[in-house]
Amino acid sequence: MIPTNRTAASSLLRSSTHVYPISRTLLATDVSSTKYTRTLHTKASVVGAVGCQPRMLVQPAVLRRRFATTIPNTPTLSPERKPHFDKILIANRGEIACRVIRTAKKLGIKTVAVYSEVDANSLHVLEADEAFCIGPAPSAESYLRMNKIIEVCHRSGAQAVHPGYGFLSENAKFAERLAEEGIVFIGPPSSAIVSMGSKSESKNIMSAASVPCVPGYHGKDQDADMLFGEAEKIGYPVLIKAIHGGGGKGMRVVLSPSQFKDALASAQRESLKSFGDADVLVEKYIERPRHVEVQVFADTLGNTVSLWERDCSVQRRNQKIIEEAPAPGLSPDLRADLSAKAVSAAKAVNYVGAGTIEFIFDNDSEKFYFMEMNTRLQVEHPVTEMITGLDLVEWQLEVAAGNPLPLSQAQIPLVGHAFEARIYAENPRNDFLPDSGPLLYLDTPKPTHVFAPPIPSLPHSESCSGLDSVKRSPDTSTHVAPSMRLEQGFTQGAQIGVFYDPMIAKLVVHGRDRTSALRALRRALEEYKVVGVSTNVEFLRMLAGNEAFINGEVETGFIKKHYEDLFPAVESPSAELLAQAALFVALREHPIQSTSLSTPWTTLTSRRFGGDVYERTISIQSDDASTEPTRVSLKSISPGHFAISVHSATPKTFTGVSARLVSPTTLSTTLNGASTEITIVSQRPPPSLPVSRAANTMERLHVFSASGTKTTLAVSPPAYLLSLGRDVLTASKGALRAPMPSLVVEVKVSIGDRVEKGQPVVVLESMKTETVLRAEVAGVVSAVGCAKGEMVEEGRELVDIKEEEQ
Repeated sequence: MIPTNRTAASSLLRSSTHVYPISRTLLATDVSSTKYTRTLHTKASVVGAVGCQPRMLVQPAVLRRRFATTIPNTPTLSPERKPHFDKILIANRGEIACRVIRTAKKLGIKTVAVYSEVDANSLHVLEADEAFCIGPAPSAESYLRMNKIIEVCHRSGAQAVHPGYGFLSENAKFAERLAEEGIVFIGPPSSAIVSMGSKSESKNIMSAASVPCVPGYHGKDQDADMLFGEAEKIGYPVLIKAIHGGGGKGMRVVLSPSQFKDALASAQRESLKSFGDADVLVEKYIERPRHVEVQVFADTLGNTVSLWERDCSVQRRNQKIIEEAPAPGLSPDLRADLSAKAVSAAKAVNYVGAGTIEFIFDNDSEKFYFMEMNTRLQVEHPVTEMITGLDLVEWQLEVAAGNPLPLSQAQIPLVGHAFEARIYAENPRNDFLPDSGPLLYLDTPKPTHVFAPPIPSLPHSESCSGLDSVKRSPDTSTHVAPSMRLEQGFTQGAQIGVFYDPMIAKLVVHGRDRTSALRALRRALEEYKVVGVSTNVEFLRMLAGNEAFINGEVETGFIKKHYEDLFPAVESPSAELLAQAALFVALREHPIQSTSLSTPWTTLTSRRFGGDVYERTISIQSDDASTEPTRVSLKSISPGHFAISVHSATPKTFTGVSARLVSPTTLSTTLNGASTEITIVSQRPPPSLPVSRAANTMERLHVFSASGTKTTLAVSPPAYLLSLGRDVLTASKGALRAPMPSLVVEVKVSIGDRVEKGQPVVVLESMKTETVLRAEVAGVVSAVGCAKGEMVEEGRELVDIKEEEQ
C-alpha cells in the first residue's frame, strides 16, 4: 500500500534521530572527486555551477515532520481534511518539473529538484527551493536511478515524490521502494501500475469490467501459426502490437495474410529490443480511428470522477502533437458513455490519483474501444484544466495527502474549448527528425494566466447521479475571455540536448468555443519565434489553419491524408523580403545617426573618398543553397530612405523606401506603400567552420513576417573570405567535423591508423539517431579530437586524415 501523508510523517518521526548522507556507492565515485563533494550551495551559486555540483541546504541533525498550515482562502474540504506536505521532491526535469513547482509554491509547499550534469542551469533547478545533482547526462545514470532519488529525499527531508511523466512515473518498483522508505508516491498504487502496464493483462481486466475492447487476441501463446490463425478469425486488416509497447514501437499494420508472418517477426524483434519482451497481441485494425481519452481522478475513499475527454488524434510517428478538450463532435450521450466506462476502468484496478483511459474511436461506426491506461499525469493535462478551471497537480497533492476529491462528478464544470500545441525541436519536412542545439533567440507570446482561469463549480445535487451527471454538452453560452498559458522548461540561451525529449514548450489556449480557441491558438503561434534549432511551429500554424482541422475532421491519419496541404512547396523568397533582409544588414552596419543632440559629431555627415552617398550590394541566397545568390543593391537617398534594386530572375526596383532598426532584431519599413515591422535574427556560423558556399558556414538571417511565417536566408560572404576558406578546406581535405551537436558513441580509429576512403571513422548520436562519419580520403590518421562519451559542438574537428600522395 502506498503510504499517505500521515504514515509518511510517522515514518519520518520514527527516524528523526538519523542523518541520511548520500553513500559513496550511490554516487558512483570517490568522495574526493570534485564533481560530487560540493554539497553546501546557496541558490545563487548554482547559476554559475560547472559540471555536477549539487546544491543543498544545510539540514538539521534532527528531521522533524512539521505539517504545513492551512493555506489562506483555500476552502476546507471537510472537518477531517489533512494538511499538505511541507516539502516534495520532483523526480523529473523540464516543463513538467516547473509545472509542479508552480502549484507547490501556490500552496506554500517547498520543493526539491534533482538534475543531471547537463541540467545544472536548467529552469527547474533555478525555480526549486533546493536542487541536487544525481549523476551524468544519460537518463539511466541520473533520472532513472531510484537509489539516488531516495537518498536525496532523506537528505532534504522531502516527504513525497512527484514523478511527473516519463522516467519513473509508471515504474511500480519505484512506487514500492518509496513506500518501503516511508515516502509518499504522488501517484497510483503499484498494483494498478502493474495491471495497466501490460496491454494484454489490462484488456483482460477491462473486458471483465464490461469496458469495450477492440476484438483481438490478448493471450500468452505466442506461436506464429497460432497468432496467424487468430488474425484469420479477426479478419484483415489487423494490428500487431507489443504488449509492453509505447510510442509506436513494436507495432505493425497488416493488410493481408501474405504480410502477416514477416510483420510479426519484425514487430517481435523491435519489441524485444525496445522493451525486453517480444510478446505481442493481435487486434482488429480500425481504418479511420480517432484517439479519444478520458481524464479520471480517484481518491483513497472510493470516489472516482471523470474530468471529461480530450482528443489527441493528430499525431506524427504515433506520438501526439496537438490536443484539444472536449473532443469535437461528441453527443452528450456518447460523452456520458465514455466517462462512465472510464470510471469503471479506474475502479476495476482500485485506482488512486490522476489517470488517463485511452480509447480508439471508430469514425465510421462511432463505437469506442479501450486501448490503454496511462497511470500518471499526461503531457496534455492543461487542456482539461482549462475547461474545468481546476489545478490537477493540486488535486494530486490533495489525494496523496489522504483527502477526498475536492468536487463530486455533478459539480465539475465543462466550459468552453481548449487546445494545446507542443513546440518541439524537430524538422517536420525531414520526417519530424529531432534537432538539438542552443536556443539562440526565443520570443514568445505573453501568457494571460499561469494557471487555468477559475470557473465556478456547479452546485452539488444529490438527485443528479450516475449517467445524468456526465451527460453534458460544453457550456458555450457563458462569456469566456480568450486566455493563454505557456508551459515551458527552457529560456533563451538554454541547450536542447541529445539526451532527452526535444519538447521546448506547450502553448495552451482557451476560448468560449472551438472556433474562438482555435483563433487564439493561431495568434499565439504567430507570435512564437525560435532561432537556433529547427522547430515545428510553422507546421503547427499550417495545421491550425487547415480547413479539415477547423471543421473538426480529425483522425490519427490526418497528417498523411492532408500532407500536401500541410507541407506546401517552399516558395522562393519574394523581392520584398530580399529587400528587407538587405536593409537589415545595411542598417546594422551603417546605423542612422540620432540628431537629438546638436553637436558637430551628430550634425555633420560622414565623408567618403568616393562621395557622400552610401551604396552597398549584398548577395543573399536561400538557406539550403539550392539557388544562386541574388544581388540586392541599396542606395541611401537621405537618412533612413533608400532606393533598392533586386537583381533576381524578375528584377524589381523600389524607390522612396523608408527603414529603421527599432531594435537589434526589429526592422520597420515602408515598402510599396505598406508599413510593417518584422523580426530578423542573425545567426553567425560556428567559428570553427571555414567559410564556403555551404549555408551552415555563412551568416543566416531568420526573417519572421508580421503573420509569423519564418524564412531563413544566407548572406553570401565576400570573395576574399571565400578564397581564404578554400585555402583552409584544401589544407584540411581529410578533416571530419561534427555536422551537429552530438554525443560521440564510438571512435573507430587511432592516430597512425591507415584508412580507406568511405571507411567508418566516428559514430555520433543526436536525439537517439546515429550518424556514421566516413573517411573522405584514403590516408593516415594524423589527429583525433574527440573521445567516446564526449559531447561535441557543431563544426568541431573530430578526426584529421592526411591524404596519401598519388
